[in-house]
Amino acid sequence: MFVEAPELGAPALRLCGIGGRMQRVVILWGLSWMVLASGALLVCGDDRWSVIEFDRVWLGTAHDLRNQSLDHLMTGVTWLGSLVLLLPLTGLRAWYLFRAGHRRESAFIMLALLGASAIGHLVKLWVARPRPELFAAWSPMPEDWSYPSAHAMQITAAAMALFLVSTRRHVAWAAALSVVVLWVGLSRIYLQVHFPSDVIAGTLASALWVGGLYALIFRPRSGLGRGRGDAA
Repeated sequence: MFVEAPELGAPALRLCGIGGRMQRVVILWGLSWMVLASGALLVCGDDRWSVIEFDRVWLGTAHDLRNQSLDHLMTGVTWLGSLVLLLPLTGLRAWYLFRAGHRRESAFIMLALLGASAIGHLVKLWVARPRPELFAAWSPMPEDWSYPSAHAMQITAAAMALFLVSTRRHVAWAAALSVVVLWVGLSRIYLQVHFPSDVIAGTLASALWVGGLYALIFRPRSGLGRGRGDAA
């Protein structure tokens, strides 16, 4: 004899959906902090002045590749990860989305950038890792701590958020944004202002932060990518 299971009504289904969303948010944000915490333990340990072999090798490689053309290129590229440039550009995009009626998308891209920046600077204060000193820096050395790279976190957050609210999620668009993120990260290493581990941890943690924020703000199969207007 079988007992028929009761059907779930719309309110119950909505609760299940909310529960699933919050689970994804918790997992993604938890992984973001796990990346930052585990990275801090790896690169610092008991001696915050030590340099792991991975960082030493790649900073040395960057130093060996130095030439005048790359100096100019990397000095310019690195500004793409600065809030001085990203904040007004993202703000203009958010204003355009807000005026077009896409308030949720407008808030999302601003929160993604500002949240990533805030997380990065808070972790800097917690870890207090000194800047690289193996080779001379090719640009003015920032006065704050090294881990994680705020530039890497900021450009990753901005690029990923802009892609997620775009209606044109083409491979070419994703590739172009990925190249920008990659070059900003490489520029921080080339200029000798960040350890490679700073950049890698910042990039991964920022991507997970934005993914969790997106899961929190948007329902599954919602957003501009589902025919709610052009936000490319």
